[in-house]
Amino acid sequence: MNWRVDCHDLPLSTPFGISRETSETSETVAVELTHEGTTGIGAVTPSAYYNESARSVAETLPSLCETVDRIGDPHAQQRIERELAERAPDQPAARMALSIAVHDLAARQLALPLYRQWGLDPDAVPPTTYTVGIDSPERMAEKAREAANSGFGHLKVKLGTDDDRARLDAVRDAVSDAEIRVDANAAWTAQEAIDNADWLADAGVTMLEQPVGADDIDGLRRVTDATGIPVAADESCVTASDVPRVADACDIVNAKLVKCGGLRPATRLLNAADAHGLGLMLGCMVESNASIAAAVHLAPLVDYVDLDGALLLESDPYAGVPLDGDVFDLTAVSAGTGVRRMRDA
Repeated sequence: MNWRVDCHDLPLSTPFGISRETSETSETVAVELTHEGTTGIGAVTPSAYYNESARSVAETLPSLCETVDRIGDPHAQQRIERELAERAPDQPAARMALSIAVHDLAARQLALPLYRQWGLDPDAVPPTTYTVGIDSPERMAEKAREAANSGFGHLKVKLGTDDDRARLDAVRDAVSDAEIRVDANAAWTAQEAIDNADWLADAGVTMLEQPVGADDIDGLRRVTDATGIPVAADESCVTASDVPRVADACDIVNAKLVKCGGLRPATRLLNAADAHGLGLMLGCMVESNASIAAAVHLAPLVDYVDLDGALLLESDPYAGVPLDGDVFDLTAVSAGTGVRRMRDA
């Protein structure tokens, strides 16, 4: 089995702001695995918030690829996942990139799209949100209007500033018909979130994501109990083992491959959340189609999709699952995850 690791510093179309940082590029690490003439592609955009970087991922991937090579069979995914977790227990981003490549490779060898290998329904994919990052109220309104005019009926608005209400009001005035979800990225205290809930509800907000700090589960519960707006846990719920502690403190869990360490761990998180009666959401970073495409194949399992990361890039060396309006069209994928280098598109 041969492998190749590439690092890409992908420019964003505009700076993307959340409560704790503003980004202008997406540091992406891609890996390609070739076995018996077939190549699978995976990638990750690691987050410093979770103590990983493009450098740490790039340094770790060769040893993980050696593990896959030693196993020798991309279909031995349970064993691969177990051994990768043993070798790099604290590096889920690196494991994620290779998990995607292995799944893409195995499905391509079977000449099946990944969702069909798993037996999932391509018609059950919910529409994706389009994210409006923190900016001036005027610029956020402009971004929201552009997204709505492009066919996105569900917007995620990033908040967590000293003037959140002005920003949300500007967005709502610009897109009176769009469904708006708000993500504070852990920026508020519980009391601030509760105080904000009235004007969020007045603006028609349909979801409030991670209003409080990741470790403030009691605060998350207070907010959930105080508002009729469904509350989602993101930073507070990283892997399946976190689900029991947040189950009575939120309404929805946001699964991200970069947090979990790959496709199988993300599926376990979704199954655990579903068993606790929680709503299910798939999220992403600002990242390439080389990783977004794989997550899309899990979309039939969830209630909410937020997989717009590649749409925020100025350029992407990979193509992925095409959008039909604001819904990913899995039926357009012929094999694997559907990712391909742009020169092959």
